[in-house]
Amino acid sequence: MRFTRPISIATFGALLILAGCQDEQAPQGGFAFPPPQVAVVAVKTEDVPITNDLPGRIAATRTAEVRPRATGIVIERIFEQGSQVKEGDVLYRIDPAPFQVQVDSAEATLRRAKAVQAQARNTAERQEQLRKSNVASAQTYDDAVAQLAQADADVAIAEASLATAKLNLEYTEVKAPISGRIGRALITEGALVSANGTENLATIQQLDPVYADFTQSATDLMRLRKALEDGDLMADNNSADVKLVLDDGSAYPHPGKLLFSEAAVDETTGQVTLRGEFPNPDGDLLPGMYVRVQIEQGIEKNAVLVPQQAVQRDSSGSALVYVVSADNKAGTRSVRVGRAAGTRWVITDGLKDGEKIIVEGFQKVQPGGEVVPAEWNPGAVAGAQQPAAEGGAAQAGDAATTEGAAQTGETGKAEGGDDAAKAEQAK
Repeated sequence: MRFTRPISIATFGALLILAGCQDEQAPQGGFAFPPPQVAVVAVKTEDVPITNDLPGRIAATRTAEVRPRATGIVIERIFEQGSQVKEGDVLYRIDPAPFQVQVDSAEATLRRAKAVQAQARNTAERQEQLRKSNVASAQTYDDAVAQLAQADADVAIAEASLATAKLNLEYTEVKAPISGRIGRALITEGALVSANGTENLATIQQLDPVYADFTQSATDLMRLRKALEDGDLMADNNSADVKLVLDDGSAYPHPGKLLFSEAAVDETTGQVTLRGEFPNPDGDLLPGMYVRVQIEQGIEKNAVLVPQQAVQRDSSGSALVYVVSADNKAGTRSVRVGRAAGTRWVITDGLKDGEKIIVEGFQKVQPGGEVVPAEWNPGAVAGAQQPAAEGGAAQAGDAATTEGAAQTGETGKAEGGDDAAKAEQAK
């Protein structure tokens, strides 16, 4: 128990020395962080096209169903399913044997009719000579002339029958009525088809160009017509330039034109069905495909546009932006957001030409606080703000080093105090 008091006195003295050292190392004033660096963009007014984004479906410009025109058994399919065919290409062959027999019969009938015609002609000419010589009676001459006329009619009938037989024989080769892409075969060899039936052998669709059918309100259509009349759109008298956006969000590279001739109003919805025509040289657009049709329907003068990421929302859902004043002070301002123009919003109220707004870095901004603005560049913002981050990291590292040194000093002094206590105890 005689060592308790000296040890307590030594420990208390060490604590007083440590506290004095900490007071000497404490800074005279509080640490101040530098103003945050932000990316800003200057608001500029510009003329922006008014573009409507409407849903639509792709349709073929021409569609033809391949149907038989002769009755018989299909003996061969010529085309390859899903391939491109030209008008007049043979697609199916129907058994031609019965129709060849009809052609042969019609040819024989025609030869017989021509033989009868030749005999009737000779008789009529002979009776005409006899009539001039007053040897034959007028009745005999008239009968000969009538028989010749009847023989001529029989020849004409035989020729028509032969033409019909040849036409039916030609119909045994089922040909493509239009050029385009043919679909799958709907019948196989051995099937019986009828000229009077409703069976469809295949379907051909012309896919270059293609149609895009979409709907729009009657009010927007009237605005579009007026824009064309006023010359706001660079187009001819019956079309306007339109663009396609595919279902995956990619833009179709070939622009098209809007056809007003296909417009019709739905009585139940009041929507107008419009049709756009688009080239399809690579066959990327297929009938039934869902697309988005973008129509340029005018130009908005002196519109204020800002990047979409610059517009924030408060707790009530109202839109606001961070505005940087001339003295580099940041503040919030409520704005009214209109339509989207690509990756930007059209601001209808709240901003003026020339004002600077924060695009990136507003998470570190306090309303009314000072900022360090830098010109916004999407490809260089991260690099521009990197030095500020590195400076902050260096300051944090210096602080950590200072704190570590202080702790090391405290540990050394504490160990020194313990040594003094041990020496006192040994005495």
